[in-house]
Amino acid sequence: MPRRVYDPDRHFRTDHLKADLKGRAARGGALTVGSQGIKFFFSMAATVVLARLLTPADYGLIGMVAVVTGFVSLFKDMGLSQATVQREEINAAQVSTLFWVNVGVSTAVMFLTAALAPLVAWFYGEPRLTLITIGYASGFLAGGLTVQHEALLRRQMRFGALAALELVSLVAGLAAAVALAWRGAGYWALVANQLVLGVVYAAGVWSMCRWKPERPVRGSGVRSMLAFGGNLTGFHVVNYFGSNFDNLLVGRFWGARQLGLYAKAYQLLLLPIDQINTPVAGVSVPALARLTGEPERYRAAYMRILEKLTIITMPLAAFMVITSDWLVRLVLGPQWDETARIFMILGFGAMLLPVHNSTGWLFMTQARTREMFHWGFIDVAMKVSLIVAGLPWGATGVAFGIVARVYLQAPLLFWYVGRKGPVRAGDIYRAAAPSACAAACTLAALVGLRALIPAAPPLIGLTASLGVTLGATLFALVCLPKGRAALHDLKNIFFLLLARRAA
Repeated sequence: MPRRVYDPDRHFRTDHLKADLKGRAARGGALTVGSQGIKFFFSMAATVVLARLLTPADYGLIGMVAVVTGFVSLFKDMGLSQATVQREEINAAQVSTLFWVNVGVSTAVMFLTAALAPLVAWFYGEPRLTLITIGYASGFLAGGLTVQHEALLRRQMRFGALAALELVSLVAGLAAAVALAWRGAGYWALVANQLVLGVVYAAGVWSMCRWKPERPVRGSGVRSMLAFGGNLTGFHVVNYFGSNFDNLLVGRFWGARQLGLYAKAYQLLLLPIDQINTPVAGVSVPALARLTGEPERYRAAYMRILEKLTIITMPLAAFMVITSDWLVRLVLGPQWDETARIFMILGFGAMLLPVHNSTGWLFMTQARTREMFHWGFIDVAMKVSLIVAGLPWGATGVAFGIVARVYLQAPLLFWYVGRKGPVRAGDIYRAAAPSACAAACTLAALVGLRALIPAAPPLIGLTASLGVTLGATLFALVCLPKGRAALHDLKNIFFLLLARRAA
């Protein structure tokens, strides 16, 4: 039996992926979406339990801390994971250097966050936030240790391994949270959730990716990658400020309870959307990065992915808008009924949010992170203005401001990203158009259903609404030529996956 030859570059090469890029992307997407379905089940089950064991104020305290810790944690990655994934060619010296940059920055971030803890407590006038902030800070080092190993797994399109790791770490974190909440630990259960998840995920990533970092090397050619990551981090910093300015102001001026209601509405809304959008983005960025030298294939791949993504997310968001009161009562319980109105308002923004997010794939895979950084300032200026305008009406007014930003900004964003590269603004509209029609049809059908059964129990109402959503979506797609083509394409992908599994 021939002896296997050790290949030191096996972690970095991607030339072997192009031969079956379409198949790998389809299988990766199926695996990742499948695992996300399981993650959604566990997350929803934990949400149901924790919402009954914890109070809105508990979630509000964590929301206050998360504004600060989330911002500081942006710097542990420094955009270098995407630099590793996006790079056409990379070597061991470069990845090792980036690894030690991530570890060094994560360590500094950990100590900085702990030092800021008393300031966070002073700003909100809540002494309990000091220890909560320090608790969150202790988990940053584990995150920094995983950045390059995870990036190498994504670069090699090992989506099955990543999906398994994410599932195991999620379940471990949720189990710890539920166990502590059951014993009366209160908000500490939510802190433990994040810490356990991070440690388990770090251990799993290192076991799956056996690459071992070497000493950092001067002159290894990482300067351009650091510039790429710096621009990407700059965008994330600016974007994070805008994305969390709502939590900051609601917590500061309306208190922990109002912030808890607002944050839970946001979390509940994004839970199903993220189960779809996050894995699709994880598969799409590496796949598109391998096609940057083939503009027509790149454009076709992006449109195909966006079309399938919106077919699921737009009607789903319409379903959540019309059934918001039933969903909140069933999932969170009657003590969270005030969340339903906020949830409904934010749901209108969720219809278009995945399309917004997909423009980030174009900026990153085309190495246009500097333009992405500049766009961040436009985004934040608009978002902050609308949040401040809605603040006098509390969390409900802020939610209106968030949704207004999504729709007012869309035409400008699509034009801006479509000025260069293979994908134009018109391509984005064409890809999303069938799904938008399906969502409109779903909204109309569900409004009619609510008129017929206004006082139905939540479980019965949601079951009926889900059936109407599926029927209205399929009806709208079948009536449109592009919708029929999209359904046919989905069918072909399904049979392709079945054939490959059978082989």
